[in-house]
Amino acid sequence: MTGFATRQVHARSTGRDDAGRATTAPGAEPSARVVPRATPVYLTAGFEFEEWEQAAGHFGAGEGFAYTRTGNPTTAAVEQRIAALEGGADALFLASGQAAVTVALLGLVEAGQRVLAASSIYEGTRGLLLENLPRLGIEADFVDDAADPAAWERAIRPETRVLFLESIPNARNDLPDLAAVADVAHAHGLVLVVDNTLATPYLLRPIEHGADVVVHSASKFLAGHGSVLGGVVVDAGTFDARASGALYPHLVAPSRTGGPSVAERHGGNARLAYLRETVAPRFGPTPSPLNAFLVGQGIETLSLRVARQSASALEVARWLAFRPEVASVDYSGLDSSPSYALAKRYLPDGQGSVFTFTLHGGAPAARALVEAVEVFTHMTHIGDVRSLVLHPESTSHVLRTPAERAASGIHPGTLRLSVGIEDLPDLIGDLDRGLAAARRAAGNSTAGDAGTPRKETP
Repeated sequence: MTGFATRQVHARSTGRDDAGRATTAPGAEPSARVVPRATPVYLTAGFEFEEWEQAAGHFGAGEGFAYTRTGNPTTAAVEQRIAALEGGADALFLASGQAAVTVALLGLVEAGQRVLAASSIYEGTRGLLLENLPRLGIEADFVDDAADPAAWERAIRPETRVLFLESIPNARNDLPDLAAVADVAHAHGLVLVVDNTLATPYLLRPIEHGADVVVHSASKFLAGHGSVLGGVVVDAGTFDARASGALYPHLVAPSRTGGPSVAERHGGNARLAYLRETVAPRFGPTPSPLNAFLVGQGIETLSLRVARQSASALEVARWLAFRPEVASVDYSGLDSSPSYALAKRYLPDGQGSVFTFTLHGGAPAARALVEAVEVFTHMTHIGDVRSLVLHPESTSHVLRTPAERAASGIHPGTLRLSVGIEDLPDLIGDLDRGLAAARRAAGNSTAGDAGTPRKETP
C-alpha cells in the first residue's frame, strides 16, 4: 500500500455496482478527450438517463447517478478518498458533521433502544442524545471514564445498540482506550462509533483499533480552510449478519416489497448501504458537490497541516504549562497528562492541535486574554489553518450545569485553543500578550478562582 501523503493526493474514487462491488465512479477517471487532473465539480441537481433501461436500473438496483440527493460523482470521489485514508470499506459524505453523527446513529438505533456514549463528547452531539433522539424514543446513557473498559461494560443494557466516543475528546483531551472499548462492544455484538474529527486519519485510524463506524466533521481538519461545511460516515465493512442480525433486524429483514435484505445485497457493507439508500436521502442532509470538492482539495494537504499543527500545539502547551498565570493545561502530549500513556500508544505521530488550558483569575482573566490576542481568532470553530480561541463556559458548554462543566474540566478561566499553521514564535508572542492582559485583569495575582484544575508540567 502507498503512503498516507501519496494516498491523500492520488487515491482514486470508486463507486458501487448492484452487488456492492467497487467500480470506477463516473467522472473520476478522465475520458479520452478531456483529461482533468483535479476532480471535476458536477454542480447539477440531476443527471440525464441515456436510455429507458438505465433509469430502471438506477431505481431498481441503485446503478449510476440520477439525482444529487442520492449520489453525485464529485461527492463519490471525496467519499472514496476519505474511506481509503481511514482504512474503511466505504464512506458517505453529508452536509455537516452533525448530519454525519445523526445519520450514523439513526441507521443503527430505533425507538426503545439506547446509545451509550462517553460523557466528554462534543456538546452538539450530547444535545442530540439528550434532547432530540429521546423524542424518537431513543435514550442515552453516559460513561464518565472513557478509558475504563469496565465502566463501559457496567453501563451496557439489553437495549443498548451503539457505543459512541471521540478519539480525541473536544476539548479536554481525556483519551479513551479505543481497542479496549471495541472489545467490550464486540463481546455484546454492538457497534462502536468513533468521532475522529480532532485526530484525523493522519494521526489515528480507529478502524485499525476495532471501530466499526467512524464519523467526521469534514468542516474541520479535512477541509482545513474554514470555508465550507461537510460531514462523513466511514464504515469498516464488517457487518456480520449471523452474529449481529438479531440486534439490527432492519439490516437482515426483506425489503418492504419482499426483495432481498440490505445484508443480502451488500454483505459486510450493509450498515453504510442502509445509510446511503434509506436514511440520508430521506432525511435529506445533502451536501453541495462544490462543498465536497473543496473538502477534497483540503484533504490533499491534510498530513502537512496536521503534522505542523500538532507539533506547534505541543510546544504551545509546554510553554503555557510554565506560565504563572496558568493553573492547568489539558493536553495529552504532556507527560503529566493522565492520558499521556494512551497518547503514546494511539497518537505517536502527534496528539492533535485542540486543547484547553485554565487561567488563574477565572472569567475576567479569560476575557482579557481573548480580547488582547491578535493572531488567534475568537470564533467557534476548530481545525482551521488559522489559530482560534474560545471560552467554553460561556459558549459551547453554556447549557451544562456548573457541576457538569467542572466534571468536564471546564472552569470559568478555561480557554480552548485550536492551533493553526502560523509561525510558532508568533503564536507564543500572541499568547504572551494575552497572558499579560489576563494578569492585569486578575489584579497581578496568580491565585484567583479558577475552579479546581491541576498545574501541568511538560
